[in-house]
Amino acid sequence: MPPVKPRSVEPGQYTAGVTRELPPHDQALIGRARDLAPLMRECADEAERERRLPKRAAEALAAAELYRVAAPRSLGGAETHALTQIRVIEEISRADGAAGWNLMIGIENLGFLGAALDRRTAERIYADPALIVCGALNPLGRAIRADGGYRVTGQWPFASGCQNSQFFWGQCIVEEHAEPPRDAGGRVRLVEALVPADEFEIVDTWNVSGLRGTGSHDIRVADLFVPDERVTSAMASAPREAGETGTLFRLPPFSRLAYNKVGVATGIARAALDHFAELAASKTPRASARPLAERPTAQLAMAEAEAELGSSRAWVFETVGELWDTVEAGRTPTIEQRARVQLACSNAASAAVRAVERVHAAAGTSANFIGHPLERCFRDVQVVRQHIMVSPQWFEAAGRVLLGLDSHSPLL
Repeated sequence: MPPVKPRSVEPGQYTAGVTRELPPHDQALIGRARDLAPLMRECADEAERERRLPKRAAEALAAAELYRVAAPRSLGGAETHALTQIRVIEEISRADGAAGWNLMIGIENLGFLGAALDRRTAERIYADPALIVCGALNPLGRAIRADGGYRVTGQWPFASGCQNSQFFWGQCIVEEHAEPPRDAGGRVRLVEALVPADEFEIVDTWNVSGLRGTGSHDIRVADLFVPDERVTSAMASAPREAGETGTLFRLPPFSRLAYNKVGVATGIARAALDHFAELAASKTPRASARPLAERPTAQLAMAEAEAELGSSRAWVFETVGELWDTVEAGRTPTIEQRARVQLACSNAASAAVRAVERVHAAAGTSANFIGHPLERCFRDVQVVRQHIMVSPQWFEAAGRVLLGLDSHSPLL
């Protein structure tokens, strides 16, 4: 009987299957991400050990302009189609989940920040080709009005990539006389403060099992003056007020915060299937004379994982593509469209976890050893699903919308 050869899935085969034809520049960005995969794999063990992405990896991502794929063209960004963003993130996540997560966060920050920041300030900051920004769009700071700016105090968790970032962008509740002012609807006013690296403190809190290499520590500032030019209201004002009217900046913001998380999950899951195929071809289980690949249980695990991953990913591309086309045509997405995008993204994150779990279980004890790539994929993919933007909690809200009910959710 001839030996079983490991399956070979070229990156292009995986990323090209369910998308429309992309312009040359988008294809070039995906190619750059693919070219960086060997470096990301080389840095993965160091990232895991040091609990942060190595500087050389972050600098390479910046030099390839991958952090800028969602940044405005007016600031030197690529402002690419949403599906291109997902594919770029997938390529890096397939090489190393932590690197993919850092890239995803950096892409989102440079995208949202560039459309919200004072134009002159943005032009000055984005002129740095090595620019990386970490951030936390959760209102865990307080901002008190001062002459020419705000005095900001707060501590924000999960600032992924903070060690390699030149700025931190943190959301705050505006306070006056120790109380937050509220509008007629009872809502507090939110602003975001952009803080240079030499003015914030990194608090070492990222002691975790999954995505250890992301460096997602806390950021702390205390009574720091932030001038008005570095204060934004990203969640309160439309990007077009800053002159950004492209399709990307007219998409629902919560949809943008969901679909890129999918790229990390599906990239990690694809890597897990690759690792399992290689293991199954080379491993002969105990008390067996044939390789693992010839066991029906291994074949079933691979088939079910492939089907689950591929179908869930395709639905994300379908719903996000439809959302983009709607906005590009000048129409307002319906709440049902937004609910389907959110449901597809949360479903894909959960499907990626299940796909990894299937092949991890079928691999036997080999995948239990620390340092085995399947073991790391198993830990890393769980963390993506735990993120609020793609967690299973949105299934119920989406279901309510699709049944004609109020979502009871701020996302929808």
